[in-house]
Amino acid sequence: MSLTRIYALLLRYLYLYPRSIPRILDIVFWPIVDLLIWGWLTLYLQQSRAGIPGIVSALLGAMVFWNFIQRSQQAVSIAFLEEVWERNLLNLFVTPVRVGEFLASTVLIGVVRLALIGGVLSIAALAFFRFNIFSFGLLLIPFAINLFVFGWVLGLIATSIILRFGQSAQILAFALTMLIQPFVAVFYPVSVLPVFLRPVSLAIPAAHVFEGMRQVVITGVVPWSELIWATGLNIVWFLVSLWLFLKMFDYVRVQGHLHKLVD
Repeated sequence: MSLTRIYALLLRYLYLYPRSIPRILDIVFWPIVDLLIWGWLTLYLQQSRAGIPGIVSALLGAMVFWNFIQRSQQAVSIAFLEEVWERNLLNLFVTPVRVGEFLASTVLIGVVRLALIGGVLSIAALAFFRFNIFSFGLLLIPFAINLFVFGWVLGLIATSIILRFGQSAQILAFALTMLIQPFVAVFYPVSVLPVFLRPVSLAIPAAHVFEGMRQVVITGVVPWSELIWATGLNIVWFLVSLWLFLKMFDYVRVQGHLHKLVD
């Protein structure tokens, strides 16, 4: 694996951002819209008789971290789709660039996107709602890392399906996180789900992250059991998603279907 090629791919993706309005909106505008909607809702709940202590911090924190999953997933799947849309996929893989180097570059661009989005949301949450996510210090970092990894896993799964079924499945690049959101318990505890759905939720790493995040925000104590479960499940999901991606990539390469993605 060549660090030079990974760096070149990273630069290629970064050069697209300054003059691309959709990419700028994806980093600044849409996350702030989500923040305002959920922020005003939580203020309303807090001011009503249904107010619950700590609800603003818990829901705003959940919204910020949910954006971590969405943007890290899209960093992988949309980076792949952009190569398809620009009919550059074949050009990319006839060069010495390896699949692992391409995936590594998407991880790095995801880190850059998350740093920018995290900064924007942190400033907006502090300005509009006096919510300082940094007040929790290092307690939330392990959970944020787990969310980033799980988002990358979802990106690999979405890309694998697109590889197998072509551009007709490209909606998954935008909708996969929304499909699993009801089971991830982003804005409510797993205990409110129907009993038969709770095992499904607890098999998803992000559910343990949000359960743990709520405890950190409300009590200031790190629930290590939730963090261990999230990390262990992330390892399993990552290995499965990586195997699936490589399997689908080899399938379309051997079958000669790679060119059909750009037709």
